[in-house]
Amino acid sequence: MEKPDFSQIIITLAQTAYVHLGVIEDPFSKKKDKNLEQAKFTIDMLDILKEKTMGNLTKEEENLLEDILYDLHMKYLYETEQNDKSANN
Repeated sequence: MEKPDFSQIIITLAQTAYVHLGVIEDPFSKKKDKNLEQAKFTIDMLDILKEKTMGNLTKEEENLLEDILYDLHMKYLYETEQNDKSANN
């Protein structure tokens, strides 16, 4: 088996966050469930990786991490706003 590279680590963590955001189905339960607390935790882990690897990534790795983090932050924001609207109704 091939050794994982940094991009695969980022993609794996991102997939976990997308599962917790309910964007993609959980591969085990085959359901789309939301767990915003776990999504936030995984997004925060990616933010830490970004901070700790700054200056040590290839341009492609840096772009991948930036793009995924932007998308995850936007989806998380949307989901928390939807959650707040539901709670207030």
